[in-house]
Amino acid sequence: MWHISKMSKKAQNEAEIFDRRAVRLHRDRAAKNLSEFEFLLAEVAETLADRFSDIRREFPVALDLGCHSGQIAKVLAGRGGIDNLMQCDVSEAMTRQTSGLKFVADEEFLPVGDGVLDLAISNLSLHWVNDLPGALIQLCRALKPDGLLLAALFGGETLKELRKALVTAESEVTGGAGPRVSPFADIRDAGDLLQRAGFALPVVDTDVLTVSYENPLKLMRDLRGMGEQMATHNRQKNFTRRAILFRATEIYQDMFGDADGRVPVTFEVITLTAWSPSPNQQQPATCGSGEVNLADVLEGDVNNN
Repeated sequence: MWHISKMSKKAQNEAEIFDRRAVRLHRDRAAKNLSEFEFLLAEVAETLADRFSDIRREFPVALDLGCHSGQIAKVLAGRGGIDNLMQCDVSEAMTRQTSGLKFVADEEFLPVGDGVLDLAISNLSLHWVNDLPGALIQLCRALKPDGLLLAALFGGETLKELRKALVTAESEVTGGAGPRVSPFADIRDAGDLLQRAGFALPVVDTDVLTVSYENPLKLMRDLRGMGEQMATHNRQKNFTRRAILFRATEIYQDMFGDADGRVPVTFEVITLTAWSPSPNQQQPATCGSGEVNLADVLEGDVNNN
């Protein structure tokens, strides 16, 4: 297994939202028992694989960026279209759970040459990247002309119930509140980011998955088990006070619990599909190139009414 690393800026750089060292440590700790908590990773991997299967193309060289323990490789096995799948994660412990060609590297410093990939796929990893536009630019450069990017990341509605419960509880107990849930991407910005990165034919859509839990504490345990706990530089470094935690569970139950005492958890998954530029690609029509005047069509409808 290869190890590839590059020093980033100082951890306290104001431009950095996420503590990449914390992201790596969280995944390292989660790697051993991830199979007990990977349901969401597996679900989204299946969705990405289904989308990939709809594309009737061959992709000889592919990269799974932020591979966790290999959920993408498992669901793509036997589906065809990929000859060589490389798997990469910032966590060595995660990467060791995979089989085949693999290496350890930070998604923010992609160690792949220009124009070598036919496919770049990423499953619930890019939401931890500080410079998402920069990461997308690197991916676009790494793809061959007309290469495919297929990525899923958490969106802004993710964990909205937990965020509200924790902030309300902390305000009640301490008189103030700090960040308790990591910020996530906004779907309204995703298409612009793809275009800014140089991709062609970008498509962005979102799915909202609602998971039912016995109680909020079980949710928090699962987030830790997935390696998805808070990892911002401004996070509280010590353990949450018991009074805040217990009050938050009460608020969560009161605000969102159903008649059986179960609570819903929202996960918004944003899916990015785009292609690296190629002269042979279908191009969108230029403004004003249509043969039918829309104003004439609308006027005709008005007269007919």
